[in-house]
Amino acid sequence: MQQFIEFVQANLILSLVWVGLVVALIFSVIKQKTALYKIITPSDATILVNREKGVFVDVRSRDEYRAGHIAGALHVLAKDIKANNAAEIEKHKSDPIILVCKTGQTATESANALAKAGFENVNVLKDGLISWNEANLPLIRSKKKK
Repeated sequence: MQQFIEFVQANLILSLVWVGLVVALIFSVIKQKTALYKIITPSDATILVNREKGVFVDVRSRDEYRAGHIAGALHVLAKDIKANNAAEIEKHKSDPIILVCKTGQTATESANALAKAGFENVNVLKDGLISWNEANLPLIRSKKKK
């Protein structure tokens, strides 16, 4: 124990960094365990859609959606979900909802909003469309209107 105290005193900055990392790790784990949504992989998402009538909801911009989206995905902007203005997904309140964005970061905010709005089974695609592409799963490209 004496050596530990001596080490901390001699390497105060390094010790503070380690304490900060441990606190951040603990906070991250607690946040993930208490979240109102689940983070799922692309394979888990396809299982939810195929076996439990899951619905993909793409929260990216219209241009990003047209550039490539998951087949059958509904397009609802994240700002509409936050404003509780997502009437097209209201009929899926009891179905599994899989939120998709580019990297998985934007979808978490929308997932919280949907869970608070009463959606029973809200999920976020881990790492968004990046993980979908890495799994070599197909995307549908919309034709541009002239």
